[in-house]
Amino acid sequence: MLWRRSLLWPTAKRPRKSPADASRYHMARDIGYPLQSPIDATDKLVARAGSDRDFRQRLLAHPKETIETEFGVTLDADHEIHVHEESCTATHVVLPPLDRYSRAEREEARAGAGSLEFLRRTLHDPAPPARVAAPETARRRRAAASPGALAGECRESIRRGLAFLESTIDERGAWHCIRFNIADPAIPRHFERPPFISALCALALETCADERARSIRSATRRYLVSSMEYPGLWRYYRHLPADLDSTSLCSLALSRHPWIALGRNVPHMLANRDGDGLFQTWLLAEGEPDVASDFRIEADPVVNANVIACLGCHPATREARHWLENKVVEDRLENASKWYPDTISAYYAIGRAMVRAAPALEGLRPVLVERILALCDGEGGCGNLLQTSQAITALHTIGALEGVDVARQVERFVDAQRDDGSWPEYLAFGDQSLRWDVIGQIGHGSESVTSAFCIEALGHMINILEGR
Repeated sequence: MLWRRSLLWPTAKRPRKSPADASRYHMARDIGYPLQSPIDATDKLVARAGSDRDFRQRLLAHPKETIETEFGVTLDADHEIHVHEESCTATHVVLPPLDRYSRAEREEARAGAGSLEFLRRTLHDPAPPARVAAPETARRRRAAASPGALAGECRESIRRGLAFLESTIDERGAWHCIRFNIADPAIPRHFERPPFISALCALALETCADERARSIRSATRRYLVSSMEYPGLWRYYRHLPADLDSTSLCSLALSRHPWIALGRNVPHMLANRDGDGLFQTWLLAEGEPDVASDFRIEADPVVNANVIACLGCHPATREARHWLENKVVEDRLENASKWYPDTISAYYAIGRAMVRAAPALEGLRPVLVERILALCDGEGGCGNLLQTSQAITALHTIGALEGVDVARQVERFVDAQRDDGSWPEYLAFGDQSLRWDVIGQIGHGSESVTSAFCIEALGHMINILEGR
């Protein structure tokens, strides 16, 4: 049996070791993830219905409630589920939903992958120049402030950050990101709104209990549903094939959608492994754009960590888990990712996978703590605010945030926040090796993206300040 594991750790098998562990446990419970739900759920339902008549009748009469009880999940209230029973005189044929795009649109995307004019259609309004971050030497010192006072400042900072995010997310629930050229800043910057961005940022707000954060996550989920392709796949741009990075993160953000909860997209993900059992980025299929084929054979550590977080601890992810473990233990993650700019991004993703796919990767806990702290300065900063946010979250995830000078980091985060509630834009991800004629090296990031991760980190620091 293959199982999709969740944020919750079974208390009978994994005692809570520290206040940080307890905080993560309650965080997971409050988010509402199931303890575990099978990724081959349909087969399991059919098998049980074939041997348990009472269960069969409940499944036919009340399918959604029965499935929720059976797997310990909560499914989206606005999604219908129908269960049909065949007989010797009645046969049912279930047709998948129509393709989101017409044949003409598909052909336009496939043929337009190499067209600069078509690529321009992936861009939205021109984005303004990046605002320069204020010098960090200007931050105020709060050494005498009590933990309670610092926690209060964190909450106020989070409140202001969420108000900024509300002002930037569009009417569909899509997050703003900016596509820019790393090699040539003179090339115009443009806004973009791929589902990957929205999922990445909504997941960062997942532990925030503020009503604004819940509203933002709800709007984001609606946008992700509107951009989902059957049976639960996503693509970054329409002229690119579906990819496992987008699909994994969007699936995590939409864990209550029945296609995701019942593992409809899992066979596609499992089929996209190379000969070593590592997950490849692009889901190439007949008729799909082939713009990614030249660099498809690559195993990205962050992408593999995100897939593991989505699929959980089961035999199909074993090789990828062992590969990631070796990368961390042997300290070979630097420059190992094609899509993410620094090692902290990989540690952040691995920390999320460690929790969601527990007990997978559990043996990495001590070495991961050592690796992250080695990148930090004496106060726990790990480079810019985006990198430091991800480091703080990763350390909190694995129960080691006490190794950071939280008071100093609170000072840094609060003082770096702008009057409008935002934090500065930094490079979040992008293909650093790509060369597309005049387009050059593509980077992605925005004040919204940085702000989401800063809010996430501030929430974790509140837990430390308040001893949770």
